[in-house]
Amino acid sequence: MKRKNYMAAALAAISLLIIAASSAWAKKKHESVNPDDPTYKLYQLLNDSSAGKLTDYYLLANLYPDPLDPSNELQRVIRVDYDKDRFFGRLRIYVRSVGELTPAQMKTYDAKQVFDFGEADSAQYEKINPGELGETGDLYLRASSTGPLAPVAITDDARQDYDMLITKYILPALQKK
Repeated sequence: MKRKNYMAAALAAISLLIIAASSAWAKKKHESVNPDDPTYKLYQLLNDSSAGKLTDYYLLANLYPDPLDPSNELQRVIRVDYDKDRFFGRLRIYVRSVGELTPAQMKTYDAKQVFDFGEADSAQYEKINPGELGETGDLYLRASSTGPLAPVAITDDARQDYDMLITKYILPALQKK
């Protein structure tokens, strides 16, 4: 009986050491993140102002040339979802594209209605921790002209696009909110 108690105590001590070491590693890892990192800034803002949760926040973003017809422009519409308590995909950014909106349409429809009109996501970004897009656990999905969203390699272009969406559109919109 004593041997079982000693084994249980030893296992409990080992478990505590593993938990303490992993939390110290996680803390050290987060301390090394650049405070100018867009994801870090976004996490800080949402943790401080929204109690670590933001559900279905919609906004209009930039215009860009239609890849199939460069003479036309498409409008990006973004949906942001954040929950600091989620283990995977704490931050999710969904991107849809619609035809360029007229001034009358921009007055008539809100961003959620425009997002819903787009029907299918053209890209999705998922982040777990602050830092550059492409760290362990990050996910980038992109739709092709012939298919739905699928995981693709995170390139410098994807990182720049992700950073641009946060710094030019998401952070300024949330700061005004």
